[in-house]
Amino acid sequence: MTRRHITTALAVLTGTAVLFFGLNFLLNLGGAPAGFGIDPWPQGNADGYFVVKGVRDLAVASTVFLLLALGERRILGWVVLINAVIPLGDALAVVTHGGTAVTALTVHVSAAAIVVLTAAMLLTEARKARPSVTPVVALDAPAVR
Repeated sequence: MTRRHITTALAVLTGTAVLFFGLNFLLNLGGAPAGFGIDPWPQGNADGYFVVKGVRDLAVASTVFLLLALGERRILGWVVLINAVIPLGDALAVVTHGGTAVTALTVHVSAAAIVVLTAAMLLTEARKARPSVTPVVALDAPAVR
């Protein structure tokens, strides 16, 4: 398995995990919040934040998969690096809103570390040489003046 395959697998893992979390928060309002690390969770209209988190995660996953499908690996690396702020922000939310540091570290900071590793690998990949295009000149074409 080449480094490129490993990096692709990590990028797919990153996108798939965020897709799962987004769908889980949209479709499993009763169970999804339990693993996040903040207790008690909002009730009533405040649980609308679950939809916000779910939609955010779906947008992040879609961006990862789109750039991967387009072969824009360097741009994907930068986007993934920027997205590392999300699990770090989640960790901060956990420790400042009644969650434990253990949960913040094991769930969110470890996720950020994997995201940063993926970004670093994408950004340091050797670029594929693009084929050079040589113009074709017709020998029997009249000269244009």
